[in-house]
Amino acid sequence: MGNHLFPSILEYLQEPYEDRPMLDKLNRLEKLGYLISTEAWQGIRHTRNKFTHDYPDDAEKNAALINIASEAAELMCWMLASIEKKLHREQGAFKLGSPLSVSYPKRWTMHIKAGAQN
Repeated sequence: MGNHLFPSILEYLQEPYEDRPMLDKLNRLEKLGYLISTEAWQGIRHTRNKFTHDYPDDAEKNAALINIASEAAELMCWMLASIEKKLHREQGAFKLGSPLSVSYPKRWTMHIKAGAQN
């Protein structure tokens, strides 16, 4: 989402941010209402980096990290659903590609639907 979707949204909206740092892009998307929180996205990235760079041997730490990642994945799904809804609402002729072929757990689907209504 960060490397492709966010810059693509700014490009589609004709926002001149292609050469700006990622933090500037995130802040602009937040200001435009396409990102709920720059800090939330940075938290998701931090969680991703923990998986990539940390290899704890402690089973409890691994379990805690998996729980945090599960929450981050849920937040990402909600963010994506919110972005999709905003694009459809504000860019009426905008057509997204094929619908996501991901099967979300029932609790995520309910959360995404509830969040996308806001």
